[in-house]
Amino acid sequence: MDRMGAMKVSEVQALVGQLREVTASRRAYSRRFRLDQLKGIKALVRDHTQELQEALYHDLGKAPFESTVTEISVIKNEVDYAILHVSDWMEPESVRMPLAYQPATGTIRPRPKGQVLIIGPWNYPVQLVLAPLVAAVSAGNTAVLKPSEKAPATADVLARLIPEYLDPSAVAVVQGGAEVVQALLAEKWDHIFYTGGERVGRIVYEAAAQQLTPVTLELGGKSPAVVSDGPVATIAKRLAWGKFVNAGQTCVAPDYVLAVGDQMRDKLEAELPKVIDEFYESSPESSLDYGRLISAEHTQRLVEMLQQTLDAGAELITGGGYAIEERYLAPTVISRVAPDTAVMAEEIFGPILPIVTVKDIDEAMAFIGERPHPLAAYLFTDRARVRREFEERVVAGSMGFDAPLLQISVPGLPFGGVGPSGIGNYHGKYGFDTFTHFRAEVSKTDQLDTLKAVYPPYGWAKKQFTKRVL
Repeated sequence: MDRMGAMKVSEVQALVGQLREVTASRRAYSRRFRLDQLKGIKALVRDHTQELQEALYHDLGKAPFESTVTEISVIKNEVDYAILHVSDWMEPESVRMPLAYQPATGTIRPRPKGQVLIIGPWNYPVQLVLAPLVAAVSAGNTAVLKPSEKAPATADVLARLIPEYLDPSAVAVVQGGAEVVQALLAEKWDHIFYTGGERVGRIVYEAAAQQLTPVTLELGGKSPAVVSDGPVATIAKRLAWGKFVNAGQTCVAPDYVLAVGDQMRDKLEAELPKVIDEFYESSPESSLDYGRLISAEHTQRLVEMLQQTLDAGAELITGGGYAIEERYLAPTVISRVAPDTAVMAEEIFGPILPIVTVKDIDEAMAFIGERPHPLAAYLFTDRARVRREFEERVVAGSMGFDAPLLQISVPGLPFGGVGPSGIGNYHGKYGFDTFTHFRAEVSKTDQLDTLKAVYPPYGWAKKQFTKRVL
């Protein structure tokens, strides 16, 4: 695919200045404008589904079906939900005023934050760019989108199509690498929305702090999947799907399994290889349903991590094959993994599933609690008591019970991290709220000046009044 040109650093300031003029005009505030932009996003993904699928295959080896399920349909659902509800979200809310302030009215009025920057990742380069955009334009903001240069084909398609379907004076796409991101971060924004890794997230946060800009940081972490009890055949299929979709490059994928007891570990060791063979017809390397890693460098990192863990005594259950230049690493399961090995030191973000054995559910929850709060936590169990304890004791951005990933694609549910896995959330009304300033307004009539009760001088009568009324 031919590449579109990256924006020059010198052009960034001019673009942001032009967008600022549109923001100041308040043209993007209107209900009609918001709906037009939302319908534009809907039309874009409807009219260019095949082109988006081809770009995703080029960048990540995603099968068209997988692209539809994990990217395009998610955006369709998100934008339909916003179109249906945005008029209600925009409405001001009346607040009952205290008796001492009467007669008066109180109002919460949703107002756009203004001009926002959205920095997208490479792993879901359609969903995780357009979903924040749905939230931003539904709230009446102008926006600059910075798709990841590591998914160049998808970034090019978005850069070409977005100006055709949305108002280019209110929504702009900027392409480029680290220098362009630095130039964007140097500008003044009313909100910055970043999805990606923790290291760059800290850079974004520090840059935003220089101008006290509010941020949403959608990061990641090591999301555990605790397997306590239940039908192992079903559990193995759901674990394998959640882990190996998009070749494991999913921020809420099960990063590792905590198998409760040796017996459960042994069952998973037996069942997971069968499931992987079934999913990819015993040949993931030639399967059109199994994706590729984003780069040779990322593949090399994962291969080294895997080898270090095996050298430390872990057992290879299935997989392990790789081709660095082809960006391929087989769906891999390792077991008898020690907590201090390479795969447990950082987020894997690839198709390696470690199994760690714990003696009981209490040890599993303690294991999670000793580590940074994850973006997601999963529990497989048929026991209501175990689920209640897990809900109460485990801190995570989101939870899934007996199924992974589903929580990220429901427009009515908030999605976001906690602690090192992220700041803030979005989707549906929560996304609208993220990009909205809820302004408090009080209107006091001048026909009856009850405020005279608090004007100086503060005599005996006023003191008695305040004791009774305030």
